[in-house]
Amino acid sequence: MDFPLVRMRRLRRTEALRRMVRENALSPNDLIQPLFVVPGKGVKNPVKSMPGVAQLSVDLAVAEAEAAWEAGVPAVILFGIPDKKDDEGSSSWNHHGIVQEATRAIKKARPELCVIADVCFCEYTDHGHCGVIVDGDVDNDSTLENLGKQVVSLADAGADIMAPSGMMDGMVAAIREALDENDHDHIPILSYAVKFASAYYGPFRDAAESAPAFGDRRTYQMDPANAREAIREAQLDVSEGADMLMVKPALAYLDLVRDLKEEFELPVAAYNVSGEMAMVEAAAANGWVDRQRIIMETLLCMKRAGADLILTYWATEVARWLTK
Repeated sequence: MDFPLVRMRRLRRTEALRRMVRENALSPNDLIQPLFVVPGKGVKNPVKSMPGVAQLSVDLAVAEAEAAWEAGVPAVILFGIPDKKDDEGSSSWNHHGIVQEATRAIKKARPELCVIADVCFCEYTDHGHCGVIVDGDVDNDSTLENLGKQVVSLADAGADIMAPSGMMDGMVAAIREALDENDHDHIPILSYAVKFASAYYGPFRDAAESAPAFGDRRTYQMDPANAREAIREAQLDVSEGADMLMVKPALAYLDLVRDLKEEFELPVAAYNVSGEMAMVEAAAANGWVDRQRIIMETLLCMKRAGADLILTYWATEVARWLTK
């Protein structure tokens, strides 16, 4: 049948009708709140390029984590900025490392909250790259050994999920082996399986103090032009034991969120990254967009594309909007 018998606008006429036929919906359960943790007490360092985001000392990170939980957000992901860095990032596997201390404090205050540990080295190395440097580039296999030490330390501290983000070949297998050999076989791996060498990360590098001292990360993060390669990366991580898969960034790569959702029977996460967030905040500050409406639309479209989980700096705020 055709117009005038078919009138698609009939089901859009009222808010109640639109709600009844809505195909996708956001829930606080979909959201993960990132937190940046620094040494000290009572420390709150606003990140200029990420309005509303700050580096927090452990005590304030605990308060933010509790606020996220109370808003309905089930998980936080922790990024640590240590007081000392070296060429290997050894503070990342220190028993008293910044993320380890934050994890213990958060789990003590709110044991039900899921703590995800970002597993990488860029915040911890004095050169800002994601592993051990040999001949001017990240040495893959030396880095795998250090990843094993890092995840065991984080699991010992109480982290619930490991999220490796360095895009090292074989990283999931190395992490799975290290966890299993140290009585942490119950810990799942959320792999940054499809992570692109993206310009959208700029503000994050301010927050995490992780800009490379030389070169860039294109020898290990993916070329934004490639889609088939993304599926192959994900296939390899699944074969190595990944429990969940992530696409990062999200907004410009929603085709790959959909591809992973259709290809694999695993939960798929999308990271609504710092550059995506900063552009919205800048436009909203200038009055060019409706801030709440565009945030909700952006995250809903990630859900529509197939994301089961969404990492977003707006998680706690959005959860409050959804439940008020």
